[in-house]
Amino acid sequence: MMRKTTVAVAVLCLLFAVFAGAASAKTFISIATGGTGGTYYPLGGGIADILTRHLEDVQVTSETGNASVANINLLGTHQIEMAFAQNDIAYWAAKGTGPFRKGAYDNIRVVASLYPEHVHCITLKGSGVKDIMDIKGRRVSVGAPGSGVQGDVDAILKVAGIKYGDMQTDFLDFNNTTQRFKDGQLDVGFVVAGYPTSSIMDLATMHDVDLVEFNEEFLSKLVKEYSYFVRSVIPAGTYQGVDHDVTTPAVMALLICDADLPADLVYRMTKALWDNIEELRPIHAKAQLITLETALDGVSVPLHDGAAQFYKEKGMKIPEF
Repeated sequence: MMRKTTVAVAVLCLLFAVFAGAASAKTFISIATGGTGGTYYPLGGGIADILTRHLEDVQVTSETGNASVANINLLGTHQIEMAFAQNDIAYWAAKGTGPFRKGAYDNIRVVASLYPEHVHCITLKGSGVKDIMDIKGRRVSVGAPGSGVQGDVDAILKVAGIKYGDMQTDFLDFNNTTQRFKDGQLDVGFVVAGYPTSSIMDLATMHDVDLVEFNEEFLSKLVKEYSYFVRSVIPAGTYQGVDHDVTTPAVMALLICDADLPADLVYRMTKALWDNIEELRPIHAKAQLITLETALDGVSVPLHDGAAQFYKEKGMKIPEF
């Protein structure tokens, strides 16, 4: 009896050791996303679920975050392995400009470009503002001080050859921009966000809003000068009263990772994501815009070597930096 008990205990110990070894062999990855009310959070959760289910040795967890700047600070200091971030913010972090003037991060790498976040240049019908050059002399909101919106507007104004002194400039966030329109204190306001944006939808129910178009010549110059911009369109009917397609620049939401992650791991995660991308579609409307064909659009910092290997196998041209 004693011998049988001893053997049983030995077997249990062996099984425990095997399972413990298997558990310790797993690679644990965290993805920093955004607030629970935003787009990054549900998409991050969906991607984490796809990777965990399709890679047996990898456990991926989605974590709430404070969006691009905060996420990049976490990744840049190796406190997290993956993150969501706008491509313009990633570019500034790699260059040590904008919110990252205290120091650049050299470990930011791209896994995939996901979906566009559009420049909304808002005006009111009858304002006479039809083109970006028409904003001279107008009352213009260019985004909150130090924000991503202001950084994008700075780039747009530089290409246009317009200075802050050429306008009556206000530095306002999304909500204050639309409030100033309601109060009759603005002619033009910039917002950078995925459409439809709730603050603009609200404004459109009270005033006859319009969106300023960017002509093709200007967009070509902008995209050439700043690689993080892409040409895009806000479709007619997105906002009440705006019954025409609006050609406008957009920045891209990126899935980024730490350069220190092994190339084989990132290759397998990239492959698992794209092989199973249809599983992400029901998670959020923006997932419909996430496609392999646009996976390198607006890439503003280098790809991770593992991701680059996957895209090369697909015959895609890898951006050079």
